[in-house]
Amino acid sequence: MKEGAPLKKVYLGLGSNLGDRAAMLQAAARALDSPGLRILRLSPVYETEPMDVPGQQWFLNQVAEAETDLFPLQLLHRTAKIEAQLGRRRLAPKGPRTIDIDILLFGNAVVNTPRLEIPHPRFRARRFVLAPLADLAPELRDPITRKTVREMLGELDGQAVRRIAAE
Repeated sequence: MKEGAPLKKVYLGLGSNLGDRAAMLQAAARALDSPGLRILRLSPVYETEPMDVPGQQWFLNQVAEAETDLFPLQLLHRTAKIEAQLGRRRLAPKGPRTIDIDILLFGNAVVNTPRLEIPHPRFRARRFVLAPLADLAPELRDPITRKTVREMLGELDGQAVRRIAAE
């Protein structure tokens, strides 16, 4: 990280439902921990039912807490490059994937561009994001709604998720 550059705390959502899902999450976390981006903590892993396209294999999901001196679009470029290196192919919207890396929160920033929206536009409605995020930062507030992660999680109905034991 650059000397004296201000660091932002970021939360990244990781998900995989193709191949060795656990190994894919581990590979993504290792690749993310790189110059300009330091992984601080990883949530427990959750197995989760696919939401938008039923009938595909269940996902493993995890949230990474990190510090970065990158700008949001630089971070997006970094995550897209890692997804490609780990075999991500965008064949069907919301379809199966080796790895998915979403920028959930970037400090208190609100970004709304054609390429990037922060906070992630659907994170408030996804138990597979909020459950692992609550393990790391239950009192973290959404910069738009000002609700805590714990509050948002408590408002959700349905969506099967189960925490899995570390191997």
